[in-house]
Amino acid sequence: MLAAKSEVQVDNEEVRVTEWRLPPGGATGHHTHGMDYVIVPVVAGEMTIVAPGGERSKAQLVAGKSYFRKAGVQHDVLNETSTEIVFLEIELKP
Repeated sequence: MLAAKSEVQVDNEEVRVTEWRLPPGGATGHHTHGMDYVIVPVVAGEMTIVAPGGERSKAQLVAGKSYFRKAGVQHDVLNETSTEIVFLEIELKP
């Protein structure tokens, strides 16, 4: 798997905003979210989510349609499609 590319755009006392780019065949690597967060897809696409036990699910991304998750989520995010996935991750600091 190729590594995803990330660029922190804002990091202050309240939030951290990171742009993520997953090329075809890319992955974020297994990680745990330490803060509540919002994902804002920049482009439409499909991500494969792999849970710690290996369970796989698909997530459909709609450009501009945000979603919220609580801290503690554990997963790896894969791009098994032929197009780049781009999204913003907005982490809400306690």
